[in-house]
Amino acid sequence: MRVLIVEDEKRLAETLKDMLEMDGYTADTRYDGESGLDEALSGIYDVCILDVMLPKIDGFTVLKRLREAKSGLPVLLLTARSEVSDRVRGLDSGADYYLTKPFEPKELLACVRALTRRQPELRETGVIEYGDLTLEKSGFALRCGERSLRLSKKEYDLMELLMLNRELVLTKENILLKIWGYESGDENSVEVYISFLRRKLSHLRSAVRIRTIRMAGYRLEKAAES
Repeated sequence: MRVLIVEDEKRLAETLKDMLEMDGYTADTRYDGESGLDEALSGIYDVCILDVMLPKIDGFTVLKRLREAKSGLPVLLLTARSEVSDRVRGLDSGADYYLTKPFEPKELLACVRALTRRQPELRETGVIEYGDLTLEKSGFALRCGERSLRLSKKEYDLMELLMLNRELVLTKENILLKIWGYESGDENSVEVYISFLRRKLSHLRSAVRIRTIRMAGYRLEKAAES
């Protein structure tokens, strides 16, 4: 799961990033509303933590433009403002939750978990199923019948992305941005990890496969339906 943090207080932004990554998320930071809006519209994030008082474009405007663009990205507004009118304005603008500073770290993490559960496949059990496969967040386990194996963190993130978007084509660029972000990785990394997962699916004797769609990307599908 990838979280976008749009916060101009760099120290706080980095603290939030560290806290989220310790809880198993991947997090990116942006320090102004303009770049934050661009990132939020990229389609690679699952949740956005958005400060209201931002340079270039304020958080309310970022949120308004997101919703005008028909983006359903869950947004948690984070701000020092505590007036009722500001909370009402934020929620009316399309925010999903409003948290004021100072906040309790456990409360923020609980908010993020609640917002990610807006996606129907992300259940409280931490389990995703497709075909004969079961992917378990606890232990990064991939199971097929009685057989199971443990995935690395990157393998788990990639398999989760494929299973959440099963039977849809994911481009290399989208996978790269979603799993590795902008600061690391290249298209070769995607190919390498796709290869790793294919070997593991073969080892599990699964009927699910990762199909290469020429000039497009990859798609998870059931072999019997191909």
